[in-house]
Amino acid sequence: MIRVGFDISQLAHLGGVNTYTKNLTEELSKIEDLEMVYFYSSLRQPYKGNLKGVKSYRLPPTLFEVLFNKIRSVPIEKFVGSVDVFHSSDWVQPPTRAKKVTTVHDAVALKYPQWSHPKIVQVHKRRLKLIEEEVDIVIAVSSATKKDLLEVSKIPSEKIYVVYEGPTADFKIQPKQKVEEFGKKYNLPKEFVLAISGVGERRNIERIRQASSGYPLIVTGEDIPWLGVEELELLYQSASVLVYASLYEGFGIPILDAFLNHLPVITSNISSMPEVAGEGAVLVDPLKVDDIKAKIKMVMEDAKLREELIEKGIKQASNFSWKKAAQETVEIYRQLKGI
Repeated sequence: MIRVGFDISQLAHLGGVNTYTKNLTEELSKIEDLEMVYFYSSLRQPYKGNLKGVKSYRLPPTLFEVLFNKIRSVPIEKFVGSVDVFHSSDWVQPPTRAKKVTTVHDAVALKYPQWSHPKIVQVHKRRLKLIEEEVDIVIAVSSATKKDLLEVSKIPSEKIYVVYEGPTADFKIQPKQKVEEFGKKYNLPKEFVLAISGVGERRNIERIRQASSGYPLIVTGEDIPWLGVEELELLYQSASVLVYASLYEGFGIPILDAFLNHLPVITSNISSMPEVAGEGAVLVDPLKVDDIKAKIKMVMEDAKLREELIEKGIKQASNFSWKKAAQETVEIYRQLKGI
């Protein structure tokens, strides 16, 4: 039996790290030879999940950032008890007597600091130094992220393990009527290009907007609110193509989400996106509006190509799952415990 502490504080926030934390811990909780204990801190969002063994604290993450990343006099064991392995979050690196694992979702704040708030860059630099000095194994969510870490840090290659993520949820194709009702609810066009917004320039929305001229464009977080899982699958199934031409991604979960929802994908030929997309998507140079525009036209107007992309996307998505991610993560825990 391995006793593992896992920081799930990112469940208080929306985004890819939330998706990773939620799905991975659900799968880890099913593994028999693990005893999981979870650390959760948020001032405004009480823990609302179904995990057992959650140690919840109504305190702001900024306090723990200072306590764990700066002062460093209080070990995580004070909050979760004795553990064999502690799996730290995307934000804080608490001191611990246990073997230590941390997951790095991307190196954007270190590689492209101009896209992040200076405070976030400062925190990531401090966190990176602690990772370099203390962490036994670093999980990178893609080979591209591992490559980035080798460029911006002193972490040796043999300490970085690639464990791929999975989709947001186990999506299912919904009845046509349900999709149509969803479209009416949000006043969506019959055919449209879907794009996903984000903080700053990274999601390349302005170039996508220019490239989509001539077709209706719906941008999540702008033209339509952020949706829960049930409505998210209806959004994907309402769209004609997902244009995910980001300038940088640590992984790119929306690519898998689109594949599972039988939605053709256009994505960037850089960073982690070709790695996730495989042969299931059309690749573009995200800096070239004309290239994105031509590929949108091609996918929107070629029904046979759309069917081929859907088929290839479904096949590619089958290579990724949270069950597989959990199994590979547990092997890392076992290796550290010497089992």
